[in-house]
Amino acid sequence: MTGTAFDWGPLLEGGPLFLGILNLTPDSFSDGGRYVEPAAALSQAHRLVAAGARMLDLGAESTRPGSVVVEAATEWGRLEPALAALTEALPHIPLSLDTRHATVAARGLAAGASVLNDVDGFADPGMLDLAAGSRCGLIAMRSRRLGAGFLMPPYGDPAPKEATSALAELVAVRDRLLTAGIAAERVLLDPGFGFGTSFMEDLALWKALPRVPEALAWPVDRICIGISRKRFLATRAGTPGLPPDQRDALTAAAHSEAIGWGYRVFRTHALPG
Repeated sequence: MTGTAFDWGPLLEGGPLFLGILNLTPDSFSDGGRYVEPAAALSQAHRLVAAGARMLDLGAESTRPGSVVVEAATEWGRLEPALAALTEALPHIPLSLDTRHATVAARGLAAGASVLNDVDGFADPGMLDLAAGSRCGLIAMRSRRLGAGFLMPPYGDPAPKEATSALAELVAVRDRLLTAGIAAERVLLDPGFGFGTSFMEDLALWKALPRVPEALAWPVDRICIGISRKRFLATRAGTPGLPPDQRDALTAAAHSEAIGWGYRVFRTHALPG
């Protein structure tokens, strides 16, 4: 390996670090289709940066419940023009790629991305090898698979749940990267709200957040919270039918709650006003 390893340190100085989510898919749960065209993606990127995002997280494969698995070639076809436009127009803003495909991740790093964000927690050997052989930043999330897609149980299951299983899965993600020789300082861990969890399990996981850093033996400022516009927020508020694009106030309130527990890093569709 050559070059300097990605350093989260400067981005974690000062206030919270918001990663502005830029969906390049036609079927995102939140804003599907709005930013598929490079010009629209660039305009949204400028809005996010102007609002205070200090990193952008680009995703070209939807991971919403019931989403269709996207081939790597299709995913790269969506990413490449947006990535080129963003690296030229916003060279001072680091870019994260939300991808599960090693070929897409490698091409993205070569095209200027600084961080790989894998909702599969680098379970794929190709992704893990790429992470270990590079110096980029990493965001590793816990999730539950069902074949080629994600396990998505009925969200309204009323049975009480504990956070134990989800936290054990997150520990396994942590250990996978560390065992591969990846420096802990390169890594943010993501609890994966909504990925294979019902509302009651998400609620238990949220209530466990104050003790998660100790449970993981992991610094609180290197845990990334991805709760933006998720159904957990609408359900917790007693308004489960609230459309995703009307959940920004709930998102901001949840971010404030987590900030009170010491959390510093958030993936978000919209920044607080």
